[in-house]
Amino acid sequence: MAAKPTPADLLPLLERIAAALERSAPPSVAKVDTRAADAFVWGPERRLIPVPKVNRVEIGLLTGIDRARDTLVENTERFAKGLPANNALLWGARGMGKSSLVKAAHAEINGRRADGSLPMKLVEIHREDIEALPELMSLLRDDPHRWLVFCDDLSFDADDTSYKSLKTALDGGIEGRPENVLFYATSNRRHLLAREMVENERSTAINPGEAVEEKVSLSDRFGLWLGFHKCSQDEYLAMISAYVERHRLVVDPERLRAEALEWSTTRGSRSGRTAFQFIQDLAGRLGQRLDG
Repeated sequence: MAAKPTPADLLPLLERIAAALERSAPPSVAKVDTRAADAFVWGPERRLIPVPKVNRVEIGLLTGIDRARDTLVENTERFAKGLPANNALLWGARGMGKSSLVKAAHAEINGRRADGSLPMKLVEIHREDIEALPELMSLLRDDPHRWLVFCDDLSFDADDTSYKSLKTALDGGIEGRPENVLFYATSNRRHLLAREMVENERSTAINPGEAVEEKVSLSDRFGLWLGFHKCSQDEYLAMISAYVERHRLVVDPERLRAEALEWSTTRGSRSGRTAFQFIQDLAGRLGQRLDG
């Protein structure tokens, strides 16, 4: 008959069980001084990481998107003042300034605030961390600042269920969305889902209509939809001219036009991103630095 294990025998086993439980437990949210910066990144380790200097474009240089710019700035300003405002989805063509507009609007509204008022904070959450969005909003709920939570290039593919976390966060569950938090997202897709994902639901679901509706309704959680479309040649050249003036580049206008058009033709694209890439190349060839 086997001897009955003693407490000393059981101790190593209990220690291994305790260590395994600690590893499987969700990490605790680290506290951070939200006054440390005006912008943060929500890291995978579930903490706010201050961003000392935000990579942003001045709002005056975002040309060709005037209506979207004015609408988003107005919505952001209402939110900063404590007035009702909508979550916003910026969708459409690549390189047309969707994420740049979010960061520029944040800086613009903070620049308008009255002395003594608290600055609005910007926090970026990466697409792969979207399941932690409810946790982030809960963390920000009791902070005295107003927060823009921003997710760049948001979309969902087949078998990806993390969109449910986004729906929960935008609806706010039983507590409601925190009054001091607004969510902005950019995407190339209007409904955030791949077309084949929607078509697959139609072909395989027991009730195709309801299955598709559940996923497409995600974008309905955004009260503000702003569409970005490919720019015309004139708009593209206007972007080039604005950058040249802002950075005080010395170049012949005819040469500038010819080289800018050749640059866009070789890349098969006209956009704000293409315009800035051309300006970087031009400044380098001219031996001039870009201001700021």
